[in-house]
Amino acid sequence: MACWPSAAPCSTTTARAWPACTASWRATSPSTALIPGAGGCRPTATPSSSCPTRGRDSVAHSATVAYSATAHVVRPVGTRGVGRGLAAFLRAPRYEIFPTDDILAVVAQYVPKEVTITVTASPRRGLPATVHLAVNLARLGYTAIPHLSARLIRDRVELGQILEAVRAAGIHGIFVVAGDARESAGEFPDALSLLAALPPDHGLTEIGVTGYPERHPFIHDDVTIQAMWDKRRYATYIVSNMSFDPDTVKGWVERVRRRGVELPIYVGMAGVADPARLLRLSTKIGVAESARFLRGHPSWLARMFRPGGYEPGRFVSALLPDIAQPDRRIAGLHVFTFNEIEPTERWRREMLLRLTQGEGA
Repeated sequence: MACWPSAAPCSTTTARAWPACTASWRATSPSTALIPGAGGCRPTATPSSSCPTRGRDSVAHSATVAYSATAHVVRPVGTRGVGRGLAAFLRAPRYEIFPTDDILAVVAQYVPKEVTITVTASPRRGLPATVHLAVNLARLGYTAIPHLSARLIRDRVELGQILEAVRAAGIHGIFVVAGDARESAGEFPDALSLLAALPPDHGLTEIGVTGYPERHPFIHDDVTIQAMWDKRRYATYIVSNMSFDPDTVKGWVERVRRRGVELPIYVGMAGVADPARLLRLSTKIGVAESARFLRGHPSWLARMFRPGGYEPGRFVSALLPDIAQPDRRIAGLHVFTFNEIEPTERWRREMLLRLTQGEGA
């Protein structure tokens, strides 16, 4: 049985035609050498020549009824100390990465398989680059989650092709965002419209959406608050957008719960990022996109450059013990790495080692 079944015929979307099957992606991948077995299956704990299981329970899909349960089980956090609570979050975080040409090799070199990898989407590189990288990560044994940018998807036909491609790779989760494109490529102007267009038989077990502890750079607060309420019907979890203020994050989590939104939350935070390297990275992700991002978040870079700067351990420690409380339903940490993989992973391991040695976690 072939592990990579053919996808639907290519989309007619201009400049974004989808390959007929994932095999053609492997042939053109700049990191093909890293992919074990030209036609093999995604590595699993038990080697097998069969394809990944297709019979997993799907997320409930309803446009009118809120979820009473989700695909996520929030890990219990011990109350015997802040150190243990933090260690629980650091053992299996999520790393967000940009789909650059060399990032697959970097992730494979430094990141263990217990770390989930999410792959962003940008107008410059397009969604094929995002899905391509997620597929290759999945074939290396990672839990990979592609970001689906609503404004980059033309129609339901293209959406169906994307879903078929990720399912064929054994990927069972997506993260849905509106995206940074100024104009929509088709019928999906925002994340909610794309979520509502997901077919009932989408087969996904995890669907993430964004929450905003701080003001969105381009969308009014009232709109983001209402959108999160509307999206809860389709999603299984929320990822908070990056913030450098622990008190802001804690207050936002409390407000989300007061509004009756019970989805598990991954707290978004920056990893170990050198400001000078961030500026150089702009040449890879697109100068225009980077400039627009910084215009919308003028205080972020300033906070990194100021004396003392930003230190991820200090930030996440300040979130506790609040976010370790069971009623907060915090699922874990979502680390915005800016592709600074090696220093971020080194920080995680060193901090986890200190915590486990000091607290006996």
